[in-house]
Amino acid sequence: MSSFIVKGIWNGDRNGEGTITTDGFQTAVSAPKQLDGPGIGANPEELLIAAATNCYMLTLAAILSNRDIEYTHLEVETEGIVGKDGKRLVFEKIVHKPLIFVKQADDELQEKLIQLAHRAEKACFISQTLKGNVDVSVEPVVKVVG
Repeated sequence: MSSFIVKGIWNGDRNGEGTITTDGFQTAVSAPKQLDGPGIGANPEELLIAAATNCYMLTLAAILSNRDIEYTHLEVETEGIVGKDGKRLVFEKIVHKPLIFVKQADDELQEKLIQLAHRAEKACFISQTLKGNVDVSVEPVVKVVG
């Protein structure tokens, strides 16, 4: 078993600001501008999306590496959609949009990369933790460079 500790400090009311600190990361935090907050630093919504994105990237990189598939790098843009259920805010969905950069890829390899991009979402334990509460999907693109 592993343990992860995050420390938080908050000043003020709902529109105040705070700090989140881990062993390798510190950031200012507040309620987001999109939800009528001050928009200082990161917000809970972005931090949840960042956790999902980081897990997805690591999982996809591991899957590609385990299969000896050469790629130059990955880029992932992730969008989180927040809606309302009555008066409560709820995450409705998270969409990962990975770009997999390769130096060369025939149609067969491109299809395999697309399949593996989808498999990474199913293998990511953050996505699995959210499953049932948030719809997580993938819209991969393969880019041949060079």
